Amino acid sequence: MSDYMNGTGIQYHLHIKEGDVGRYVILPGDPKRVPLIAKHLDDAVLVADSREFVTYTGFLDGEKVSVVSTGIGGPSASIAMEELFKCGSDTFIRMGTCGGIDLDVIGGDVVIATAAVRMEGTSREYAPIEFPAVASFDVVSALVQAADMLGKRSHTGVVQCKDSFYGQHDPSLMPVSYDLLNKWEAWKRLGVLASEMESAALFVVAAHLGARCGSTFFVVGNQEREILGMDNPKLHDTEVAIQVAVQAIRNLIAKDKKQF
Repeated sequence: MSDYMNGTGIQYHLHIKEGDVGRYVILPGDPKRVPLIAKHLDDAVLVADSREFVTYTGFLDGEKVSVVSTGIGGPSASIAMEELFKCGSDTFIRMGTCGGIDLDVIGGDVVIATAAVRMEGTSREYAPIEFPAVASFDVVSALVQAADMLGKRSHTGVVQCKDSFYGQHDPSLMPVSYDLLNKWEAWKRLGVLASEMESAALFVVAAHLGARCGSTFFVVGNQEREILGMDNPKLHDTEVAIQVAVQAIRNLIAKDKKQF
Protein backbone atom coordinates (compact mmCIF):
# COMPACT_ATOMS: atom_id res chain seq x y z
CA MET A 1 0.00 0.00 0.00
CA SER A 2 1.21 3.50 -0.77
CA ASP A 3 2.40 5.58 2.19
CA TYR A 4 0.23 8.68 2.05
CA MET A 5 1.75 10.09 5.27
CA ASN A 6 5.34 10.38 4.03
CA GLY A 7 6.99 7.94 6.41
CA THR A 8 5.66 9.54 9.61
CA GLY A 9 3.98 6.33 10.82
CA ILE A 10 0.71 8.23 11.24
CA GLN A 11 -2.37 6.37 10.05
CA TYR A 12 -4.08 8.11 7.14
CA HIS A 13 -7.65 8.24 8.48
CA LEU A 14 -7.39 8.10 12.28
CA HIS A 15 -4.23 10.27 12.49
CA ILE A 16 -2.78 8.02 15.20
CA LYS A 17 0.54 6.22 15.46
CA GLU A 18 1.97 3.31 17.41
CA GLY A 19 2.00 4.16 21.12
CA ASP A 20 -1.02 6.45 20.91
CA VAL A 21 -3.56 3.73 21.67
CA GLY A 22 -3.95 0.75 23.94
CA ARG A 23 -4.36 -2.94 23.30
CA TYR A 24 -7.99 -2.65 24.41
CA VAL A 25 -10.39 -0.39 22.49
CA ILE A 26 -14.06 0.54 22.86
CA LEU A 27 -15.63 1.49 19.53
CA PRO A 28 -18.73 3.71 19.63
CA GLY A 29 -20.14 5.00 16.36
CA ASP A 30 -20.98 8.55 17.43
CA PRO A 31 -17.94 10.82 18.02
CA LYS A 32 -19.92 12.62 20.74
CA ARG A 33 -20.05 9.41 22.78
CA VAL A 34 -16.26 9.15 22.94
CA PRO A 35 -15.71 11.69 25.77
CA LEU A 36 -18.67 10.19 27.66
CA ILE A 37 -16.99 6.79 27.61
CA ALA A 38 -13.54 8.28 28.26
CA LYS A 39 -14.83 9.67 31.57
CA HIS A 40 -14.80 6.09 32.84
CA LEU A 41 -11.04 5.84 32.19
CA ASP A 42 -8.24 7.19 34.35
CA ASP A 43 -6.22 10.12 32.96
CA ALA A 44 -7.93 10.01 29.56
CA VAL A 45 -6.66 12.48 26.98
CA LEU A 46 -7.68 13.40 23.43
CA VAL A 47 -5.18 11.81 21.04
CA ALA A 48 -6.66 12.62 17.63
CA ASP A 49 -9.74 14.09 15.95
CA SER A 50 -9.93 13.30 12.24
CA ARG A 51 -13.09 12.98 10.12
CA GLU A 52 -15.54 10.77 12.03
CA PHE A 53 -12.71 9.26 14.07
CA VAL A 54 -12.19 10.76 17.55
CA THR A 55 -9.62 8.99 19.73
CA TYR A 56 -9.11 9.20 23.49
CA THR A 57 -6.63 7.11 25.47
CA GLY A 58 -6.50 6.52 29.21
CA PHE A 59 -6.09 3.66 31.66
CA LEU A 60 -8.18 0.96 33.35
CA ASP A 61 -6.63 -1.11 36.12
CA GLY A 62 -3.18 -0.01 34.99
CA GLU A 63 -3.65 -0.99 31.34
CA LYS A 64 -3.79 1.47 28.46
CA VAL A 65 -7.30 1.59 26.98
CA SER A 66 -8.59 3.66 24.07
CA VAL A 67 -11.99 4.84 22.88
CA VAL A 68 -12.38 5.51 19.15
CA SER A 69 -15.49 6.52 17.21
CA THR A 70 -16.11 4.77 13.90
CA GLY A 71 -18.96 6.74 12.35
CA ILE A 72 -21.91 4.88 10.86
CA GLY A 73 -21.65 1.56 9.04
CA GLY A 74 -19.14 -1.10 8.09
CA PRO A 75 -16.81 0.83 5.76
CA SER A 76 -15.61 3.35 8.33
CA ALA A 77 -15.71 0.79 11.17
CA SER A 78 -13.39 -1.51 9.22
CA ILE A 79 -11.00 1.36 8.54
CA ALA A 80 -10.86 2.13 12.25
CA MET A 81 -10.11 -1.48 13.17
CA GLU A 82 -7.46 -1.88 10.46
CA GLU A 83 -5.58 1.27 11.51
CA LEU A 84 -5.90 0.58 15.24
CA PHE A 85 -4.55 -2.94 14.71
CA LYS A 86 -1.54 -1.49 12.88
CA CYS A 87 -0.90 0.64 15.97
CA GLY A 88 -0.99 -2.28 18.42
CA SER A 89 -4.66 -2.74 19.37
CA ASP A 90 -5.98 -6.31 19.30
CA THR A 91 -9.09 -6.41 21.51
CA PHE A 92 -12.21 -4.48 20.50
CA ILE A 93 -15.69 -3.93 21.92
CA ARG A 94 -18.21 -2.24 19.65
CA MET A 95 -20.60 -0.21 21.84
CA GLY A 96 -23.61 1.44 20.25
CA THR A 97 -27.36 1.43 19.82
CA CYS A 98 -29.75 -0.98 18.15
CA GLY A 99 -33.41 -1.50 17.40
CA GLY A 100 -35.07 -4.59 18.79
CA ILE A 101 -36.50 -7.29 16.53
CA ASP A 102 -37.34 -10.10 18.95
CA LEU A 103 -40.39 -9.18 21.03
CA ASP A 104 -38.55 -9.85 24.31
CA VAL A 105 -36.05 -7.09 23.51
CA ILE A 106 -37.34 -3.83 25.01
CA GLY A 107 -36.08 -0.26 24.97
CA GLY A 108 -33.50 0.19 27.74
CA ASP A 109 -32.24 -3.39 27.55
CA VAL A 110 -28.71 -4.40 26.60
CA VAL A 111 -28.01 -6.73 23.67
CA ILE A 112 -24.76 -8.68 23.45
CA ALA A 113 -24.02 -10.10 20.00
CA THR A 114 -22.71 -13.62 19.57
CA ALA A 115 -22.81 -13.32 15.76
CA ALA A 116 -24.20 -11.07 13.05
CA VAL A 117 -26.24 -11.48 9.87
CA ARG A 118 -24.04 -10.24 7.01
CA MET A 119 -26.67 -8.15 5.24
CA GLU A 120 -24.09 -5.46 4.42
CA GLY A 121 -21.33 -4.98 1.90
CA THR A 122 -18.05 -4.40 3.72
CA SER A 123 -17.53 -7.94 5.00
CA ARG A 124 -17.92 -9.32 1.46
CA GLU A 125 -14.65 -7.65 0.53
CA TYR A 126 -12.92 -9.64 3.27
CA ALA A 127 -14.55 -13.09 3.17
CA PRO A 128 -16.96 -15.13 1.06
CA ILE A 129 -20.56 -14.86 2.22
CA GLU A 130 -20.44 -18.46 3.47
CA PHE A 131 -17.97 -17.38 6.21
CA PRO A 132 -19.85 -16.51 9.44
CA ALA A 133 -19.52 -13.20 11.27
CA VAL A 134 -18.93 -14.46 14.80
CA ALA A 135 -17.90 -12.57 17.93
CA SER A 136 -14.88 -13.72 19.93
CA PHE A 137 -15.87 -16.06 22.75
CA ASP A 138 -13.64 -14.31 25.31
CA VAL A 139 -15.23 -10.94 24.59
CA VAL A 140 -18.79 -12.28 24.63
CA SER A 141 -18.10 -13.97 27.97
CA ALA A 142 -16.64 -10.76 29.40
CA LEU A 143 -19.70 -8.78 28.26
CA VAL A 144 -22.20 -11.28 29.68
CA GLN A 145 -20.30 -11.33 32.95
CA ALA A 146 -20.26 -7.53 33.01
CA ALA A 147 -24.00 -7.23 32.48
CA ASP A 148 -24.62 -9.75 35.26
CA MET A 149 -22.21 -7.99 37.62
CA LEU A 150 -23.96 -4.66 37.03
CA GLY A 151 -27.45 -6.13 37.27
CA LYS A 152 -28.44 -5.01 33.77
CA ARG A 153 -31.21 -6.74 31.81
CA SER A 154 -29.45 -8.25 28.81
CA HIS A 155 -30.00 -10.57 25.84
CA THR A 156 -27.31 -12.63 24.11
CA GLY A 157 -27.62 -13.85 20.52
CA VAL A 158 -27.55 -12.99 16.83
CA VAL A 159 -28.01 -9.44 15.52
CA GLN A 160 -28.71 -8.27 11.96
CA CYS A 161 -26.42 -5.80 10.20
CA LYS A 162 -27.52 -3.66 7.28
CA ASP A 163 -26.18 -0.73 5.28
CA SER A 164 -29.43 1.24 4.93
CA PHE A 165 -31.05 2.66 8.07
CA TYR A 166 -34.16 3.69 6.15
CA GLY A 167 -34.26 0.39 4.34
CA GLN A 168 -35.02 -1.13 7.73
CA HIS A 169 -37.48 1.49 8.94
CA ASP A 170 -39.32 2.16 5.65
CA PRO A 171 -38.74 -0.99 3.59
CA SER A 172 -42.05 -0.72 1.71
CA LEU A 173 -40.85 2.54 0.11
CA MET A 174 -37.75 0.94 -1.39
CA PRO A 175 -37.62 -0.42 -4.95
CA VAL A 176 -36.38 -3.73 -3.50
CA SER A 177 -39.12 -3.87 -0.84
CA TYR A 178 -39.90 -7.47 -1.86
CA ASP A 179 -36.44 -8.53 -0.76
CA LEU A 180 -36.20 -6.41 2.38
CA LEU A 181 -39.60 -7.44 3.73
CA ASN A 182 -39.07 -11.14 3.08
CA LYS A 183 -35.66 -11.17 4.73
CA TRP A 184 -36.93 -9.18 7.72
CA GLU A 185 -39.58 -11.84 8.24
CA ALA A 186 -36.86 -14.48 8.12
CA TRP A 187 -34.82 -12.69 10.80
CA LYS A 188 -37.91 -12.60 13.04
CA ARG A 189 -38.59 -16.31 12.57
CA LEU A 190 -34.94 -17.12 13.28
CA GLY A 191 -34.96 -15.28 16.60
CA VAL A 192 -32.59 -12.49 15.61
CA LEU A 193 -32.50 -10.10 18.57
CA ALA A 194 -31.89 -6.68 17.05
CA SER A 195 -30.73 -4.65 14.07
CA GLU A 196 -27.61 -2.45 13.84
CA MET A 197 -24.95 -1.56 11.29
CA GLU A 198 -21.35 -2.42 12.23
CA SER A 199 -20.84 -5.79 13.93
CA ALA A 200 -20.81 -8.03 10.85
CA ALA A 201 -17.97 -6.07 9.30
CA LEU A 202 -16.03 -5.83 12.56
CA PHE A 203 -16.36 -9.54 13.36
CA VAL A 204 -15.12 -10.55 9.90
CA VAL A 205 -12.27 -8.02 9.85
CA ALA A 206 -11.22 -9.20 13.32
CA ALA A 207 -11.15 -12.79 12.05
CA HIS A 208 -8.97 -11.69 9.16
CA LEU A 209 -6.56 -9.82 11.45
CA GLY A 210 -6.49 -12.39 14.24
CA ALA A 211 -7.96 -9.88 16.69
CA ARG A 212 -10.68 -10.26 19.34
CA CYS A 213 -14.00 -8.46 18.92
CA GLY A 214 -17.44 -8.36 20.50
CA SER A 215 -20.41 -5.99 20.55
CA THR A 216 -22.88 -4.63 23.04
CA PHE A 217 -25.83 -2.35 22.33
CA PHE A 218 -28.34 -0.17 24.09
CA VAL A 219 -31.82 -0.89 22.78
CA VAL A 220 -33.48 2.36 21.68
CA GLY A 221 -36.86 0.73 20.95
CA ASN A 222 -38.53 -2.15 19.13
CA GLN A 223 -40.55 -1.47 15.99
CA GLU A 224 -42.10 -4.96 16.10
CA ARG A 225 -43.56 -4.30 19.54
CA GLU A 226 -44.94 -1.00 18.27
CA ILE A 227 -46.60 -2.65 15.26
CA LEU A 228 -48.38 -5.08 17.61
CA GLY A 229 -49.51 -2.32 19.98
CA MET A 230 -47.27 -3.58 22.77
CA ASP A 231 -45.53 -1.34 25.28
CA ASN A 232 -42.52 0.12 23.45
CA PRO A 233 -40.42 2.54 25.51
CA LYS A 234 -38.05 4.64 23.40
CA LEU A 235 -34.90 5.62 25.27
CA HIS A 236 -31.65 7.29 24.27
CA ASP A 237 -29.32 7.42 27.29
CA THR A 238 -26.60 4.88 26.42
CA GLU A 239 -24.90 4.95 29.83
CA VAL A 240 -26.14 1.43 30.60
CA ALA A 241 -24.31 -0.07 27.61
CA ILE A 242 -21.25 2.12 28.28
CA GLN A 243 -20.97 0.70 31.80
CA VAL A 244 -21.25 -2.85 30.45
CA ALA A 245 -18.53 -2.23 27.84
CA VAL A 246 -16.16 -0.66 30.39
CA GLN A 247 -16.68 -3.46 32.91
CA ALA A 248 -16.13 -6.03 30.15
CA ILE A 249 -12.75 -4.43 29.38
CA ARG A 250 -11.90 -4.72 33.07
CA ASN A 251 -12.91 -8.39 32.98
CA LEU A 252 -10.72 -9.01 29.93
CA ILE A 253 -7.76 -7.22 31.51
CA ALA A 254 -8.08 -9.34 34.65
CA LYS A 255 -8.37 -12.57 32.67
CA ASP A 256 -5.44 -11.68 30.40
CA LYS A 257 -3.22 -10.87 33.39
CA LYS A 258 -3.94 -14.30 34.89
CA GLN A 259 -2.80 -16.00 31.69
CA PHE A 260 0.65 -14.42 31.72
